[in-house]
Amino acid sequence: VQLQASGGGLAQAGGSLRLSCVASGTIFSINGMGWFRQAPGKQRELVAIIRFEVSTYADFVKGRFIISRDNAKKTVSLQMNSLKPEDTAVYYCVYRTGHGDYWGQGTLVTVSS
Repeated sequence: VQLQASGGGLAQAGGSLRLSCVASGTIFSINGMGWFRQAPGKQRELVAIIRFEVSTYADFVKGRFIISRDNAKKTVSLQMNSLKPEDTAVYYCVYRTGHGDYWGQGTLVTVSS
């Protein structure tokens, strides 16, 4: 099973990007799908996660980012609005299952001021 994240790139402050993550192969018992990010020199941190249709957001993205999932297609997306330079990071998708986590390879988001 592999997760493929896409949608990263360069945006100006105040702009928007949409990230998507799709799984190849079969994953059973998905109980959470989400996004983490890691900026240079910093630890990986949770951005947003959706579990059983309940979404949780880090304080620094509340009101700006929206996470969504398609259960049938087993995809998760992250709509990022009002981007800030401090949102610059590599974004990773994660699928959480009863038998472990699956991680995507990361997609780089760069926000210029």
